[in-house]
Amino acid sequence: MATPPADDGRLLASRPRRQLAAKIGAIGCVILLLALSSIGVTLWVTWQLEGGAAAVNEAGRMRMRTWQLAAALAASDHASVHALLSQYDASLQLLHDGDPARPLAVPRDDASREALAEVGRQWRGLRQEWGSGAAPVAERITRQAGDAVRTIDHLVFTIEQQLARWTTLLNTAQFVVMVLAITAALGVLYAAQLLIFSPLARLREGLGRVESGDLSARVAVLSDDEFGAVAKGFNRMSARLQDLYASLERRVREKTLHLEAERARLAVLYEGAALAARAGTLEALAQGFASHTRRALHADASVVRWADEHTRRYMMLASDGLPAQLTQDEYCLPAGDCFCGQPRERAQTRMFALNELRVGVSPAGLDAKQCQRAGYASVLSAPVKLQDRVVGEIDLFFLAPTVLGKEDRVLLDTLASHLAGAMEGLRADALRREAAVAEERGLLARELHDSIAQSLSFLKIQASLLREEVKRAPGGATTGVQGTLAELDAGIKESLSDVRELLLHFRTRTNNEDIAPALRTTLTKFEHQTGLQTELDILGEGMALPPDVQIQVLHVIQEALSNVRKHARASRVWVAVRQSPQWVITVRDDGCGMDATRGVDETHVGLRIMRERAAGIGASLDILAAPGHGTCVTLVLPASLPTSAGKSTEGT
Repeated sequence: MATPPADDGRLLASRPRRQLAAKIGAIGCVILLLALSSIGVTLWVTWQLEGGAAAVNEAGRMRMRTWQLAAALAASDHASVHALLSQYDASLQLLHDGDPARPLAVPRDDASREALAEVGRQWRGLRQEWGSGAAPVAERITRQAGDAVRTIDHLVFTIEQQLARWTTLLNTAQFVVMVLAITAALGVLYAAQLLIFSPLARLREGLGRVESGDLSARVAVLSDDEFGAVAKGFNRMSARLQDLYASLERRVREKTLHLEAERARLAVLYEGAALAARAGTLEALAQGFASHTRRALHADASVVRWADEHTRRYMMLASDGLPAQLTQDEYCLPAGDCFCGQPRERAQTRMFALNELRVGVSPAGLDAKQCQRAGYASVLSAPVKLQDRVVGEIDLFFLAPTVLGKEDRVLLDTLASHLAGAMEGLRADALRREAAVAEERGLLARELHDSIAQSLSFLKIQASLLREEVKRAPGGATTGVQGTLAELDAGIKESLSDVRELLLHFRTRTNNEDIAPALRTTLTKFEHQTGLQTELDILGEGMALPPDVQIQVLHVIQEALSNVRKHARASRVWVAVRQSPQWVITVRDDGCGMDATRGVDETHVGLRIMRERAAGIGASLDILAAPGHGTCVTLVLPASLPTSAGKSTEGT
């Protein structure tokens, strides 16, 4: 396959290019200079001929005036003599000096100037004699006039000889101009053939060969002018066409592969969108995206993490292909302690080459030992952002050194955006369900407040009035009546307290991902209500509970605290929360305990509701109690939390 010379640019840059216009201009300038020179010589010779002819005429006048002087001297006409003498002097001076107003000049060759000088010397002798006024002898005058005329004739002959030479030179110049015109025409035709028509013919021949399908056609570059540049351009074009034609199949295959890769990326995005739409739980969503992202980017392992905004930690939601030990070690990562779990203010999609780092330490001081021990050479970390808020992170692990391409970066960022939207959608759905439940419970609370609570308050007042009335009755109340009234008053107070506690529980809501503030608020209210000491202990790091699950957990804890208040006769209550590997909540007191082996009959409504609430969120409820040793209520949530609490019981 022929290719254009690689040194075209260097060749043109190494020596100045002789432009075609410069060549044609140089030829034209030479021809013009020769033509102007010939024309100048012709004009000069013509001027000299005209001046010589005028000098011959003036010399003829002098010859005529010589004979006129001779005749005037013979006739003694002194006035005519003096006039003719002045005219002769003027003519001789004119021949000597020339006339700048018209071409009149004696040629400046030696013969002509010597002849003119001889005429002047002879005239000065004659003028002295003829202008003296003496009467000359006629024969002498005639002889002297003849000698003067002969001298003038010699001057005229000398001038005519010079004019003849000038005429010959003029004819020669005219012949040279004619020859020059013919030569210039032939030179222009030759130059046009050499500089224009021949290169055009070569280019036309090359174009014809290319048009006929011969892409190996090349044009010989014989000059550095415009046609040389066009020929080099033609050669480059021909070589490019030949290369394109030769590599057409390869280019089509590459384009096909590119389109296939684009189609695969679109399929990955469509599948990611479908996964986000059909995922029912956060764990299922995270697990699906972990597997999907690993396959899409050909990673050896992947992790999806959730970002806890309060503790600045990253919790592992799901992993795919990650070793069990690394999964356990990196279940919870503080932000900024490792390549995974980037600080929110600096979070961006980045590829870390672990094989280029010293064992265990990165340039930023981050810990890389665990990933290096697992054999990973590269780690790709991409933040999961919802607008400007980081809600999680996708980490991909590669056993071989990997470079992240632009298309892969865009694909990963897009998948992370889909994941962020899906996570926020699940959270929003849970909040909507929790809000709907809270609205319904608020309605029930208002109804209880306006009906049963008001009635119980009225009964309490009536019981007090009845007791006062019995005291004022004659003979007072019997012991049995007093006991009955006391029991009635205590029952009303207990019922009113239960209703108020129920109203408080109905209005309990959580708008925070962290359950700790809600637990502290609940225990503070419990302490104020009962005067008992409470202690809250939260262990481990784990995923935040969905809002609708969190409200059910709070209701179970509140019901357990209500049972402590009503039945335990305790002095201290402990609430323990363990968040990993799964949520376990324990409510323990130091009260009198109970017989937990008895079945739950219709009178144990609170225990039954607690179990129903636990079953509604897929949790298990265990009660350990012994008389005199307190009671321990344990709520164990499933490892995969449901996003819907629709099956839970909303009564108390």
